[in-house]
Amino acid sequence: MRNDLRPPDRQPLLPVAARRAAAWCGVGLLVAAVAALGVWLCVTLSAAVTPVLLALLGSALLGPVYRRLVAMKLNRSLAAGLTCALLVVVVGGAGYIVVSALIDTGDQIIASLKDAAKEVSRHFGAAGTSLDDIVSNAKPFIGKFGGTAATGVLEGVGVVAATLAASVLALFLTFFFLRDADKAVRALHDWAPGDSGPGLEQMARRGYQAIEGFMRGTTLIALIDAVGITVGLLILQVPGAFGLGALVFVGAYIPYLGSFLSGSVAVLVAFADDRGPAIALWTLGIVLVVFFLEGHILQPIVQSRTVQMHPAIVMLAITAGASVAGVMGMLLSVPLTAAAFGVLSELRRHYAAGSGSGPDGGPAVGAAVGAERSASDGSAPPAASS
Repeated sequence: MRNDLRPPDRQPLLPVAARRAAAWCGVGLLVAAVAALGVWLCVTLSAAVTPVLLALLGSALLGPVYRRLVAMKLNRSLAAGLTCALLVVVVGGAGYIVVSALIDTGDQIIASLKDAAKEVSRHFGAAGTSLDDIVSNAKPFIGKFGGTAATGVLEGVGVVAATLAASVLALFLTFFFLRDADKAVRALHDWAPGDSGPGLEQMARRGYQAIEGFMRGTTLIALIDAVGITVGLLILQVPGAFGLGALVFVGAYIPYLGSFLSGSVAVLVAFADDRGPAIALWTLGIVLVVFFLEGHILQPIVQSRTVQMHPAIVMLAITAGASVAGVMGMLLSVPLTAAAFGVLSELRRHYAAGSGSGPDGGPAVGAAVGAERSASDGSAPPAASS
């Protein structure tokens, strides 16, 4: 009798598709809000965040050296100290070579660019005049930049002190990142809720491997590009060949955009040569050949071992990094995006294979972590080491 008096079932106000769309929109807004808060905190605390990110890149670049020293039975602190000393030598030596080349040939490059601007204005009118204005305004800027890089003086002692403090802090953090990586892994397992420790460790390792692969691969590509273009410019006797090669090396750390800009400068300098536009065409050919080898041979090999990202994503990451933190943001945006893609790919693999690994995927992920660690540096799996 009571069943007959039960009110009829009410139909939902919105269809299922609309409710799902609303739920996904809510999730998207929540993720966007968290990301915006994280970016705001990073910008506000840039004095502390920048050394941490630089230390992360430095430890990723020379991590294999540290692991090789540890495998040779060296003390972990000694191995980390030797690796940091090597980092100082590598970064300091490369910076000295690049800055010296730019300072020695900077005036020559600027003069060639002004001559190229005059030639372009004679053939193309207003475009060349604008280029001449840009070069004229760029000379004092480059002079200030070169003076800053060479003598550490741009805006007074405060800037120098802040730069030195950030560099020293990044060096110390690199030392601790290398030496105490295992302690960080154990802390991650201790703080992780439930059985999610192995999964979080695997995601962290995947993101770090992406940064490591990007740094090593980009450094190798930058060196090959710089050597190839410098040799070509020396053969063509283009003015400022070593400075242009140094510019190519630095620009390679900003994918696509940096290579395009540095290659364009080399072509413009060759265009101003007294031997006519034929030298500029030969220079353009050398630049195109080098960048073709980079885009079709070197980059695929590097990306196949790390995380593959579409060029459009790379350009968006560079643009976002530039809008947030200028040149430093452009340099850091791509490796951080590679790390994020590594974590996302590991999450996708984790949930795709979650049916056979228990509710949290812990056993399967833990086995994968142990196998990867044993294969990479010969150490014991997490369960055995802790």
